[in-house]
Amino acid sequence: MQPASLDLRLGEIAYRIRSSFLPGRETVAEKLAYLTMYELPLTPAAVLERGHVYLIPLLEELALPDHLHAKANPKSSTGRLDVFTRVITDANQRFDDIRPGYRGRLYLEIFPRSFTIKVCHGLSLNQLRLFSGTGTLDDSGLSQLYRTEPLLYGDDNQPLPLSDVHVDGGLFMGVETARRDGDIIGYKARKNSDVIDLAQVGLYEPSDFWEPIRCVSQRPLILEPEEFYILASKERVRVPPNYAAELMAYDAGSGELRTHYAGFFDPGFGYGSGACRGAKAVLEVRPHDVPFLIEDGQLFCKLCLERTTETPKITYGERLASHYQGQALKLSKQFRPWL
Repeated sequence: MQPASLDLRLGEIAYRIRSSFLPGRETVAEKLAYLTMYELPLTPAAVLERGHVYLIPLLEELALPDHLHAKANPKSSTGRLDVFTRVITDANQRFDDIRPGYRGRLYLEIFPRSFTIKVCHGLSLNQLRLFSGTGTLDDSGLSQLYRTEPLLYGDDNQPLPLSDVHVDGGLFMGVETARRDGDIIGYKARKNSDVIDLAQVGLYEPSDFWEPIRCVSQRPLILEPEEFYILASKERVRVPPNYAAELMAYDAGSGELRTHYAGFFDPGFGYGSGACRGAKAVLEVRPHDVPFLIEDGQLFCKLCLERTTETPKITYGERLASHYQGQALKLSKQFRPWL
């Protein structure tokens, strides 16, 4: 459990299914009856092949009152491994959004894209958030908050002036492609690598799975179609304790790019007890159709803030299992640091 989110755990059985689906007016069990190809027990563990679709009933069920609705999103480690996940509920025509008053089971669709993965019963790939009404700040509220509590910082640990921040349905953030020559500015997933056990921490040598992208004369970076990249934001994010934040993909209207599978920040991300001056947002990027050029500071995503009903007593990174507090460019927790 984090300050504003709850981990969802995998159940005992994975179903290999022919395709993704939405239940519509049916239950998930009714859809599974004719989409299931075979079953895989998750005790002790099972391997989920890259490029195949799986559905796993979760251990948690919901009994929401009529005034609460819920949203789910992948955890940071899940997104950084290019594992595409979505929560499905009975008689629902949307992924990840759970209607007020829903009572029933939760199911997780899993589609490993870059790597074959090993998962086990009780492992958490997604998290759940509960909502009462709408607490999202509009542009006026964002600007007002920023004046008293800056949300974006530079690498010099100084807040960025509000006049330098683009606010339009959220705080826009850029991508970092320029550092010192030879510095790593990103990673590209290698093809045909070994299985990654998602229950492990700090086990794998990153060079076996990732190709480093280094800065060369601060030139722009060209992303290749259907390759998976890990990049970092230009700015550092600081989320106050009484807010949560979601990093949304910036839609340029052209459809060449998919950014950010897992973009939720709990209260206190990049803030901690108040001493931390922000943390980079790690961006999961997959271009489509054509090569795509990006330049340092190019607008890439936007940060939307939501009020919490209460200020949590313990924020993200304080006495909790938080692997990404104060992060810069960083791979998922399964990998050792790049040397």
